[in-house]
Amino acid sequence: QVDAVRVYVNSSSENLRYPVLFVVRQQKGVLSWQVPLIFRGLYQRTYNYQEVSRTLCPSEPTPETRPSDQIIFVDIASMAPFNIAYELLVTRLENFQLETNKAFNFTASPSQPQYFLYKFPQDVDSVIINVVSDAAYPCSVVSVQDIVCPVYDLDHNVEFNGVYQSMTKQAAITVQRKDFPGEQFFVVFVIKPEDYACGGSVPSSIHGNVNRTWNLQRTKNLQVTIVPSIKKSVYVQALFFSFLSFLSFYLGSVVVAFVHYISTDVKLTAPLGSVSIAGSGMMTSSHPISASTPEGSSYGAIDESSSSGGRQLSSPERQPPAGSDTDSSVEEESDFDTMPEIESDKNIIRTKVFLYLSDLSRKDRRIVSKKYKIYFWNIITIAVFYALPVIQLVITYQTVVNVTGNQDICYYNFLCAHPLGVLSAFNNILSNVGHMMLGFLFLLIVLRRDILHRRAMEMKDIYTLDYGIPKHFGLFYAMGIALMMEGVLSACYHVCPNYSNFQFDTSFMYMIAGLCMLKLYQTRHPDINASAYSAYASFAVVISLAVLGVVFGKNDMWFWVIFSMIHVLASLALSTQIYYMGRFKIGECYLGIFRRAVMVLYTDCIQQCSRPMYMDRMVLLIVGNVVNWSFAIFGLVYRPRDFASYILGIFICNLLLYLAFYIIMKLRSSEKLLPIPMFCIVATAVVWAAALYFFFQTLSSWEETPAESREKNRPCILLGFFDDHDVWHFLSAAALFFSFLVLLTLDDDLDTVRRDKIPVF
Repeated sequence: QVDAVRVYVNSSSENLRYPVLFVVRQQKGVLSWQVPLIFRGLYQRTYNYQEVSRTLCPSEPTPETRPSDQIIFVDIASMAPFNIAYELLVTRLENFQLETNKAFNFTASPSQPQYFLYKFPQDVDSVIINVVSDAAYPCSVVSVQDIVCPVYDLDHNVEFNGVYQSMTKQAAITVQRKDFPGEQFFVVFVIKPEDYACGGSVPSSIHGNVNRTWNLQRTKNLQVTIVPSIKKSVYVQALFFSFLSFLSFYLGSVVVAFVHYISTDVKLTAPLGSVSIAGSGMMTSSHPISASTPEGSSYGAIDESSSSGGRQLSSPERQPPAGSDTDSSVEEESDFDTMPEIESDKNIIRTKVFLYLSDLSRKDRRIVSKKYKIYFWNIITIAVFYALPVIQLVITYQTVVNVTGNQDICYYNFLCAHPLGVLSAFNNILSNVGHMMLGFLFLLIVLRRDILHRRAMEMKDIYTLDYGIPKHFGLFYAMGIALMMEGVLSACYHVCPNYSNFQFDTSFMYMIAGLCMLKLYQTRHPDINASAYSAYASFAVVISLAVLGVVFGKNDMWFWVIFSMIHVLASLALSTQIYYMGRFKIGECYLGIFRRAVMVLYTDCIQQCSRPMYMDRMVLLIVGNVVNWSFAIFGLVYRPRDFASYILGIFICNLLLYLAFYIIMKLRSSEKLLPIPMFCIVATAVVWAAALYFFFQTLSSWEETPAESREKNRPCILLGFFDDHDVWHFLSAAALFFSFLVLLTLDDDLDTVRRDKIPVF
């Protein structure tokens, strides 16, 4: 048992010119202070205390010597020309050493700090110091210091040594045996003279003697409990769980690919013959394709006269589809002028009332594919230039935390922050492995489809040219890279999450949502989708707005007014582009824009008030604008503090709205949902619902002070290693993967359908 002594002094003197000086001399050091004891706050405000209580640095008998009495010298002096009364009391502390798994209650104040000793048990390598209080204020500091005298236990020096946290109602510090060669440490508790550091009120600037406060009552009741942390075996279990969970996705993908290969092989060896379509699905024919085709004939042309079974392959020329459901207005337009120049003019094609995929896939396939591959190469370039400085910055943050001991720099869930090496919260980093593994798996799946499609093209399979959705994989590759980079940058952010690096965790989420919307639009508009350069430039603008919103969006009304105007105007401009299939030129002169807008209102709202020219598009855009304007009004009125999540919510709602519209229109057009996309849709909905539940379990918030953020900390919920936010990482990775598969497989049923039969919406 370690003996400790506490010295209590009190002086009735309020003369700051002649304080009473107390000097305590021990075998290991000297401790001194004055009464009145002065603490300084903001704006030169001073807080004076006439009662002071300090714990002396304890002496512990060594194994070589026998226990002996401690010799302590207390020197008291004052330069006052008159007598000053004081009171001195020296007591022996009965409960100086803290015990494992046993709560200990005590009180502290600015002039009467407390500290206690803890020794590691033999079988414990790591412990968590849990400190709780019923009252948020006064603001306090919890520090862990090595067994060194003197102990820094006052407000102005508690940050000089060890590891420390500010605290309102809760604090937690993980301590490892390897960091303390003596296998013991002090736990120090200091009460701050002011509360602004913990989010309390900031004292006003007052000049004169009013700035001086005497004997302010700032006593806080605290409870400290030291519990053993997890063992090394839990780290191993967590590693196996993380990797095996996502390796199961690889196994499932292999099984699906193998089943698809077997079913394809069976159909290829069928007696009637068949034609393979790259991607998924097979198209059977009633007659096998001849090895040689006469010159001038149309290879693999389809005779639509057959109404049942597979589509027959006809000879020399393709006949116009019988029973076509093309609108009569289109037929009249064709009868009016059949000149090839008119028919091929995109201004004429894209303004048809009823568009089909063949109308918007007229450009050379190779040129369009190269255009979409730019998305892939650009995102790799962006990822490299973005990730390198990010990694360097977070390493610097972690180094600063480890060197200074200031745990207020990073906003962890300290009740579930498991260190490994130099990393303070390894579990938050490990849980991002799912994004990287599933992103790579998605790239492999896309690569397989790409290879199958190329093989079909090399065989000059006519069905890969004239049937189904055009196969352009550049955006899919970009989505896979974006998912992997989201895992990398989210892991970097969780090395030291704080106000300065929040955009690391959200930047690629914006890009993923944007790329998904672009891919969904590209599916049936391959010729008029946005270029990679304009798309990534738009993402850069969004990320810049997110940064500005976090900096200025809390209290500045002017920012919300400007942002809401940009949001509404961007929605209107994009709606016009979508409604007219890119034929509305934003770059026209202003007079031309106004003239065109007036014509649009006249033709679609006055002449055709009962039915717009493009009804389906109009419904989608009206609902989309209502949603976006609602977001703009909500932001303008409530000004949410988490601006980054607000922007992400706008992206996700628009993506979900467009996906729902796409699926509804697909079913309206009598198209099918095959089993695999149906499974992916259900899995996406279920996993996203579960993921969002854990996302809204807020465990920390860099929008508040570190002490206030720690009030939200909660213990681990999975394997004793992962917290709610880690589960969000796992589930969101799976949800994004299934979402990507939905976009990849949604139109597999159209692989056997002519493009002039596939409607555009």
